[in-house]
Amino acid sequence: MQLDVESLRVLITVLDQGGMTRAAERLHMSQSAVSRKVQRLEDRVGRPLFIRDGHDLRLTRDGRILVADARKIVDLHDAAVARLESSDLTGTVRLASNGEVNPCQIASLIGTFKHRHRHARVEFALDHTGALSQDVDEGKIDIAVLQVDKAHLRETDIVLWEEDLVWTTSVADNFNESPVPMIDFGVHCYYNDFTHLLLNEAGIEFMPVFSASSSIDVTAAVEAGIGVAVLSRRYLGPDVVEWDPPAEIGPLPQVLQVVRIVPGERPEAVDALVALIQSEFTRGRAA
Repeated sequence: MQLDVESLRVLITVLDQGGMTRAAERLHMSQSAVSRKVQRLEDRVGRPLFIRDGHDLRLTRDGRILVADARKIVDLHDAAVARLESSDLTGTVRLASNGEVNPCQIASLIGTFKHRHRHARVEFALDHTGALSQDVDEGKIDIAVLQVDKAHLRETDIVLWEEDLVWTTSVADNFNESPVPMIDFGVHCYYNDFTHLLLNEAGIEFMPVFSASSSIDVTAAVEAGIGVAVLSRRYLGPDVVEWDPPAEIGPLPQVLQVVRIVPGERPEAVDALVALIQSEFTRGRAA
């Protein structure tokens, strides 16, 4: 019997996250890929490791025995990899992102960078796209992970993924009467530049009623029935649905999540972190 480390990692994550869906999000994999890993591990062991009760998963006796050893194996593996991958890069990298990036994913990424480059350091901040673009141009930060539309994409930008924007509302209220209550990302959010224009062109009166700094917060406000917001299509679900406006609205632009790097000469640590960001986010989207 041979047990591979990544299957053991999946087993632990499924247990710690309380299911395969959350484990898939944490590991930046598809749910089917997580399920295949668990099945492959069970095939190698020759016995079931989980008791499946609808969407609930509970460890079998063999699963409980394996998990205790699996944690030690994965920890030893990661420590060995960290020592082998550790570099001599030094310096401080100033990284900033908008609210579209999962903070857990950023924290995990910075942790990975820290293990690989023990003599380098990362300073992280969260801000809106307009400020990030200006700060990276002025050299106040080294790397910005931000959103731009295709018209403002630069040749030096590294595209991580595309966002398909939609008008959203709560499933309980379509907000057909004027003025339409609007939820946005604050006065500095560049979404306002085109959303306000599109609403005015359609002759739809609106009023700002709620502002937040991240898509998670805005989505929560939409779910609560506070108003209408523009979000990525990936936030649609049982409680957040597409808005049916009282008049025809022009199309929303395609936006891109990109990495933008400080112009000019930069330390090797910056390039190393950029490569890690690109690898991690690309792998997560492709899984």
